[in-house]
Amino acid sequence: MTSVLYDAPGPKARRRSLIASLVTGAVLLAALGWVVATLAGEGLFDAERWDIFQDPLVWLGLWERGLLVTLQVAALASVLAVLLGSVFAVLRLSSVAAIRIPVTIVLEFFRGMPVLLMMFFILILFSTSQYWAVVLGLTVYNGAIIGEALRSGIVALPKGQREAGLALGLTPLKARLLIEFPQAFRAMTPIIVAQLVVLLKDSSLGYIVGLRELVREQRLQAEFFGFSQYGFSFFVITLGMFLVVNLTLSWFARRLASRSPGGRRSRRAARAAIGENADTTVIATRGATVGEAGWSDGGGADPH
Repeated sequence: MTSVLYDAPGPKARRRSLIASLVTGAVLLAALGWVVATLAGEGLFDAERWDIFQDPLVWLGLWERGLLVTLQVAALASVLAVLLGSVFAVLRLSSVAAIRIPVTIVLEFFRGMPVLLMMFFILILFSTSQYWAVVLGLTVYNGAIIGEALRSGIVALPKGQREAGLALGLTPLKARLLIEFPQAFRAMTPIIVAQLVVLLKDSSLGYIVGLRELVREQRLQAEFFGFSQYGFSFFVITLGMFLVVNLTLSWFARRLASRSPGGRRSRRAARAAIGENADTTVIATRGATVGEAGWSDGGGADPH
């Protein structure tokens, strides 16, 4: 089916794209080979630099005092960030200026502050432990971003759904929470999960504020056994752990995106029901025209 947004590429364009992809892939492989050869020439892949990992206690330390703490911090901050973002989204859309304006200022402040400075700010101002400074810093920063994503999802919904809820006797707040918010949350779920992947990676900043998580644990073990000999080895192992966890979450986010209202299945359903969608588009277009002309069904400004 021809897209209405752009012209489908022809045979020449597809051939040029294939050639460009092959050339780019070859360059990346050559660069990777050069890096591996350079590291091997420095002796960083010698057996004596990796023999320490035959000790189960090394892996136990990386798991219990490293990766497990990182996952705990990320999991707790993820739950709190989603809850805080939901509150931000609802308050940000309030029609009461005394609520909307302060929340907007707070959101912009949190979004503009680097997450590391947020951790230091909480650690110094509230005299918390390093653990809670990292958790709350990640919560506030990512909660502001998730709140804006949810607000965008709510704004993108057809206005007729909210109007139908109000016509059924729901209060503005109940219409927002029971009708609009669940749909917006479902539509924005892939974006939220992608932001939670960023949150997990940002948890490594806890190393700077003194939290003993995966990055600090591998550093301490490397220094204990001899950083000059095992520093690179511990770095590679830590990188591998982060890649496994982050790629798993990224795969989960892509699966959610494919099942979301904008995913492949929804697009197939939309193409199958093109006649019904066309009628709906005509009605929506007429409604938009009426709105632009200043006509109204009897409502004033959005009460919430």
